[in-house]
Amino acid sequence: MLRPDGDRPIGFGPTTFGLTTCGRFTALPVLIILHGPMSTPGRVGNALRAMGHPLDVRRPVFGDPLPETLDHYAGAITFGGPMSANDNEDFIRREIDWLAVPLKEQRPYLGICLGAQMLAKHLGAKVAPHPEGRAEVGYYPIRPTEAGRKICSHWPDHVYQWHREGFELPAGTEQLAEGDDFPVQAFRTGRCFGIQFHPDVTHAMLHRWTTRGHERMSLPGARTRAEHFTGRMVHDLAERAWLTAFLDGWLHRPPPAPIASLAAE
Repeated sequence: MLRPDGDRPIGFGPTTFGLTTCGRFTALPVLIILHGPMSTPGRVGNALRAMGHPLDVRRPVFGDPLPETLDHYAGAITFGGPMSANDNEDFIRREIDWLAVPLKEQRPYLGICLGAQMLAKHLGAKVAPHPEGRAEVGYYPIRPTEAGRKICSHWPDHVYQWHREGFELPAGTEQLAEGDDFPVQAFRTGRCFGIQFHPDVTHAMLHRWTTRGHERMSLPGARTRAEHFTGRMVHDLAERAWLTAFLDGWLHRPPPAPIASLAAE
């Protein structure tokens, strides 16, 4: 996958690898933003490590600072959490404001569930509960848009969800996938993406969430605990394959060409 001693890495863009002091290419780290003391990046973290990227884990809820630039990162991911993007806690406001960094620098950013809601809110969209109090807790169908298929050709038809709030499509962004109770399931602006669902959930996380969060399964629209596990047997393979393809394109797709260079051509 990598060529040593100064040769360019095979098949990867220039923003995801850097030179070490000995002249070898090494994968740049991915910034991981988590929201609980025991939270992990789950399957997403496993996939990134398999691609050769170290993980720089930060928990702003416990006072960890966020970098002023992503120059030394391949990208950044904000994961989910029990809080709301509408909460007034200082760390929530700081995380939402910090999203100006990947947006301005045009660096790869991925928001998952709460992270997607934060991105939507930063871009001026409304984040709110379902008007009828419905929730998505378990596996639910999604449908990729034409723009979504261009980003990744094979989407799963069901994905794992764990949320009571959703968001409107921010102005000037592309919708990549849609759902039923929560119509906006994935969107992008430049190299920044937001997805409402949870491809990060491992089998162990599924056990933990459905045990510690068992009260969520009594919400209107939520699936029973048994349905979470039967759904995983049916749908997990496709969601896992999508995640691998999506992450590869998200990190390694070259950034858009500057307008000046397009004009010159």
